Amino acid sequence: MRAMSANPASNANSTAPESGAPASAPAVPPSPTFSPLYQQIKGLITQSLESGEWKPGEIIPSEVELAARYKVSQGTVRKAIDELAADNLLVRRQGKGTFVATHNEERAQFRFLRLLADDGAEHPHVSKLLECRRLRASAEIARQLDLKPSDPVVLIRRLLQFDGESTVLDEIWLPGGVFRGLTSERLAEYKGPLYAMFEAEFGTRMIRATEKIRAVAAEPTVADLLKVPAGFPLLSVERVSYTYGDRPVEVRRGWYVTTGYYYQNDLS
Repeated sequence: MRAMSANPASNANSTAPESGAPASAPAVPPSPTFSPLYQQIKGLITQSLESGEWKPGEIIPSEVELAARYKVSQGTVRKAIDELAADNLLVRRQGKGTFVATHNEERAQFRFLRLLADDGAEHPHVSKLLECRRLRASAEIARQLDLKPSDPVVLIRRLLQFDGESTVLDEIWLPGGVFRGLTSERLAEYKGPLYAMFEAEFGTRMIRATEKIRAVAAEPTVADLLKVPAGFPLLSVERVSYTYGDRPVEVRRGWYVTTGYYYQNDLS
């Protein structure tokens, strides 16, 4: 979206003639990049979310207050908020107001961990940290994280155990500059979802992700950690997660044992 003032109404078409142009010169045609007013308001609210003006879990100003702030109608603000809620950036709560979405909410956690039990019961999982270390990015990881080759990254390897059984092996790469200070000790001390920690301690919220899912045969090292025979069928999930500005901030490769479980995606 093109740069604009806090008052979108001030961005109306008002084209001054170029210096030295004849008085009879035709007006410059309007830019074809025009976006609807509610989209402009959506962009301004997103900027406030990204800057931390309203932090995860906090209530944002009411529609009336935002309409006064941006000098637009309440209906325009409502449409912008509706889209941000659909994008999982805001959460409406009946009778309470609109809040900044947070990874501490159960529904946000489910967005990024889609493994469900065949029996329909909830099976709490335990995360077992295998390693957390800094290293230089490979060419492939650098490309996926939009880094320079050999830039520092943080590698996390962990097991997720359901009912005491090793079910998921994760390898996670993070930009070293964004996650400076992330150590095994900090991971062990934090009690909560990994994305909630990234949000609370590093100011980085995962907004969306793309995934590649395929069936694979377990390689010996993976099979050993998941306690299955080599060649055992696994579900491989390769994910790139993005924060505000569509900036990649995580590459994750997971291997899933789906005996008794399935991976669910909700499409809309």
